[in-house]
Amino acid sequence: MDELLENPSESECPPDWTVDSPAHLIVERNVIGANVGANGYTTLEQADELERLLRLQQDDRLLDIGAGRGWPGLYLAEKSGCEVTLLDTSDADLRRSVRRAEAANLLGRCSSFRGSAGALPFRSRSFDALIHTDVL
Repeated sequence: MDELLENPSESECPPDWTVDSPAHLIVERNVIGANVGANGYTTLEQADELERLLRLQQDDRLLDIGAGRGWPGLYLAEKSGCEVTLLDTSDADLRRSVRRAEAANLLGRCSSFRGSAGALPFRSRSFDALIHTDVL
């Protein structure tokens, strides 16, 4: 239980997370498995399983529907080298995801769009893979 009470160090708190409380970061690290900017429940282990199942490669295009803050889409892009498009209805979350992409040097391989899965703003066959984690 003592581990849950520890404050995350500055190195564990990326600069764009300054609005997140230390308590949020502690819970996220203990539930998700890392501080990754999650605003859902997909664990690090589950994100790694997605990467394995999708077999993402550098030339692939990934669509993350309901991307929120960019977890796990940005993580998968960083690990695989693929391009990622983040789609969400929340402007605030998309702005945070773009800041996370910039911090991870992924801006050249990342785009974001406001929209919903009910009316995708993309042409058919625009993506090689898609994910939707923690989306109702």
